[in-house]
Formats: sequence, structure tokens, C-alpha cells
Amino acid sequence: MDKLGALAMFVATAELGSFSRAAEQLGKTPSALTKAVSHLEAEIGIQLFERSTRRTVLTEAGRLYLDTARHVLLRLADADEELNQLKYGLYGTLRLTAPLAFGRAFLDEVCADFLVRHPQIRLHVDLCDAFVDLVEGGYDLALREGRSDLPGLIAKPLGRNQIVLCASPTYLATNPTPLDPEHFDQHQWLNYQHPALDPHYRWLRHNGVRLRMAVPKARLESDNHDLLLTSCLRGGGLYAGPLWSFGPYLARGDLVQVMADYDFDPDAFGPLILAVYPSHRRSTQKVQAFIEFLGAHLKQLGFGPDATQNG
Repeated sequence: MDKLGALAMFVATAELGSFSRAAEQLGKTPSALTKAVSHLEAEIGIQLFERSTRRTVLTEAGRLYLDTARHVLLRLADADEELNQLKYGLYGTLRLTAPLAFGRAFLDEVCADFLVRHPQIRLHVDLCDAFVDLVEGGYDLALREGRSDLPGLIAKPLGRNQIVLCASPTYLATNPTPLDPEHFDQHQWLNYQHPALDPHYRWLRHNGVRLRMAVPKARLESDNHDLLLTSCLRGGGLYAGPLWSFGPYLARGDLVQVMADYDFDPDAFGPLILAVYPSHRRSTQKVQAFIEFLGAHLKQLGFGPDATQNG
């Protein structure tokens, strides 16, 4: 019996819940799948499926065996890919996910330049602010803010997630009210909403003292950073956001950093930009090449994890 082939047929049947649907996906006959799985069950001495005329469901032993079978097939696929890349260089598809705001801020340029550098690589990029399970989603890599201590994942710091308060020159010229916590309620604010953020309070640090501030009433609030950034650039108000996004606008004078002597706590987002990937991908060349490429780009912009000055 082709053991690896039988494992692939078993996994497909378990995931689709049907021998006929799995056979259609694999381009085989239902009888071939039934025979292969039956041989597999006979070899290991355990029944993997409960079969009836209406349904095919995993037994308890089948559920346990499914995790092992998936792992075996995944590691073999990884090994094949690594061997091929030793022969032919970087190639294949790299699947990654990242927050929406990373796209406009830096990821669009990184992806475009990476594809030019590695013409045999294809990128599949999903920008989404929701938490994504890398293994279930079939991703090679995720870019995240904050911390990552989930088992089976490796997190590598690539950049710093410093929060700064900014406004446009137009807003500052038409709103001369002093900028300090005592006068916050006299200014117009643009507030970012996210489930991980406290909707009522933020934290500041000034001269070594940690201060709690009430979240100011917003003129505009949204869960989309780019929408708020556009309003800030057009004079809509004050916006506390990430330096990795504001950097180019500050350099051109389109935005001005205010209250620079205050440190704004990034809260649940944490102080770092992280590259997160499954531990079995630690030796995957295309993953490591992209991480190195992105890290170099952030460092060049002045946002590397060890940078101490604004970009």
C-alpha cells in the first residue's frame, strides 16, 4: 500500500466529510479512496471512520490520527519545497496576512520590491484587522503588532510601534489652544476604535510619571486607520497613531508631531511590529527571505526595533 497516498486520501475524506467529495477533489474514484482508507485502518488496527449510508464521520481515534496525518503531510511538503529551493532558488507562493494599515504605510512597497528581487516568487497577501489562525488559514507568515506567545509560533521583532500625536499645519494654525492634557477637551479629535483598546482611557508618560487620560470625545471615530489619517492630513483634528505610518508625512511637513515630550502608550498593540510564523517554517527560505527584506526596509525608514529616534 502507498502509505503516503493513503494518508492524503484519509485527510481529504476527513476534511470534506465524504468519500465521494474527497474523490472528486483528488481526481480518483470513491472506491479507490474507500479501499485505501480500509487498508490504512487494517494496518494500524484502528477504525478511523464510522460509516453509514448517510454520513461518514471520524471516530475518536480518527480525530487523533488526523492531526498526526496532517503534520506528516505538511512536513513532507515543506521538505520537498526546501530541497527544490536549494536547486532552483526561491520560488513558489508565499501566503501572508497583515493589518490593513500596514499596506499603505509600507507593505505595498515591500511586496512590489520583493517580487522584483525574486521573480519566481508569488505573493498572496490578505490585509485584515481580525485575528487569523495561521495554520488553519494556510498562511506562511503574519505581520502583527503587540505580543505573540501562542504555542507552535515564532515571533521575530522587525520594527517599533511608537505612538505619536499629530495634526496638520492647517489645524494647528486655526486651533491655537494649548496642547496639554488640561486642554484636550477644547480640541477636535480623531479616534481609532479597536476591540483590543480601552474605549474610555489611554495612558501617557511625562517626565517619568505615568498618567491616565480619558479618551477625548471624537469629531470622527473609525476602525479604519487610513480613513482617520486622511482626515488628519486635511485638518480634521488631532490623531494619536503609529509613527511607522506618520513618518513620511512628518518628513514632508504634511503633519506636525505635537506633545513630543509625552510618550503615548501603544496599549494592547504593544511596542513592536512582529513577524509571526509557524515553528515548522523556521527553515523555509522564502519566509526568512521576506522577513529579512521587510526588516531591512523598516530599518532604512528608521523604524527598526532598536531605533531610538523618530524616523
